Amino acid sequence: MFRELRRKNQQLSETEARSILKNGTYGVLSVQGDDGYPYGVPMNYVYGDDAIYFHCAKEGHKMEGFQRSDKVSFCVVGEDEVIPEAFSTAYASVIVFGRASVVTDEKEKREALKLLAERFSPEYTKEGEASIQSSWNDVCVVRLKIEHAAGKAGMERIKREEARYASFL
Repeated sequence: MFRELRRKNQQLSETEARSILKNGTYGVLSVQGDDGYPYGVPMNYVYGDDAIYFHCAKEGHKMEGFQRSDKVSFCVVGEDEVIPEAFSTAYASVIVFGRASVVTDEKEKREALKLLAERFSPEYTKEGEASIQSSWNDVCVVRLKIEHAAGKAGMERIKREEARYASFL
């Protein structure tokens, strides 16, 4: 159903891909936009239980995109270093395909918001709880249930990894 990576030697292991998702701070969510155009928007997120959670307003371009189609993609770049002399970039990224849905279960919604607050504002636990409470009726939580994920590394990153490995031999 999903395409395989064309350059297999650049494919990251599942462990590396999940590490990028776990440690990333934002990614680009792409939904079906107006007139069939894709609409990509940068989003903070939290990853867990084979799903990605976002918070957003209850209406707007993203929400209209979810209503058109629940099929979305999400891209996280974990590493990114331009190598000018090589005309290349040392990168590692993950693209996720899945289905987005609004979280309606109050317990799951609260847990996702707590995870987001802990992830991005760990020193403000009390304030995070207060923010969740005060915005409860206005905030929407979206779950992206992962159906497929693929990680890829740029050739410059692979060359660096190989050189590092060779230096240990």
